Amino acid sequence: MDIEKSRFNMIEQQIRPWDVLDTDVLDLLSVVKREHYVPEAYRALAFVDMEIPLASGQNMLAPRVEARVLQELAVRKHEDVLEVGAGSGYMAALLAHRGRQVTTLDIVPELVAFARDNLSRNSVTNVDVVEASGAQGWGDGLYDVICVSGSVPAVPEALLNQLKVGGRLSIFVGGAPVMEAQLITRISNTEYQTRNLFETYVTPLVGVPAPSSFRF
Repeated sequence: MDIEKSRFNMIEQQIRPWDVLDTDVLDLLSVVKREHYVPEAYRALAFVDMEIPLASGQNMLAPRVEARVLQELAVRKHEDVLEVGAGSGYMAALLAHRGRQVTTLDIVPELVAFARDNLSRNSVTNVDVVEASGAQGWGDGLYDVICVSGSVPAVPEALLNQLKVGGRLSIFVGGAPVMEAQLITRISNTEYQTRNLFETYVTPLVGVPAPSSFRF
């Protein structure tokens, strides 16, 4: 396989047509080598328009979804980022190249180890990988950017509360078969602005209970 040609085709045929036009984002996709974060058994599929299986039924997001989320978050060099759902560490690596410091959480020990190893081997030094859930918030700090890399039935209020004013949260909300990718911006201590980005299906976060179907 011609890796660089496959990478070029991924960017030009999948990602750019999906309204990812930020040249900094497109250039970063050539810098952070996606194939270095894909499980060896699926390395040949690193640039294919699909989710790639990870441990415990989790997946790497499709390349166009990763790129679109990265563009919409518009992370800046001075910003601190929380990611919920470390997966392979690839999204954390992308966020780390744009931000100051990234804390990425995963509840699955095997994925925590996998992400740490991938980030270390690729010399990404401004990411902390922590074994924790994070779906209902984490710690007591505030973040400029929160990126939820799995889906949830509803937006957790705890994550909204951990955004700084001006901070952005990307999250996939809803249930099968279609979920909404949302970008939520905290515009004051009490106000948030929500923008629906696109419809998709994303694997649910591990350990997040499904909403009750019981109705009075």
